[in-house]
Amino acid sequence: MSPGIGLMKRRLEKEKDAVALAISGIAKKYDVMPENIKTLEIKYHNDSGDWYVALGWKERKAIIQMDSVLGTITEIKEI
Repeated sequence: MSPGIGLMKRRLEKEKDAVALAISGIAKKYDVMPENIKTLEIKYHNDSGDWYVALGWKERKAIIQMDSVLGTITEIKEI
């Protein structure tokens, strides 16, 4: 029997963990140096357990959705 989602330890527990994963994802996907990426906004959705991080670089912006339990990026949406 596996524990429920409420009993599992989250891999992305803190904002800094979510931001680091989001910056890494953008750096790889868009070939941007991490130091050129700025954090615009960070939100955590309590019901779904997802992190949302808005990042900006050059003239572009993106919202990165991450699953906090799996510690993975689920969606990158450029805005």
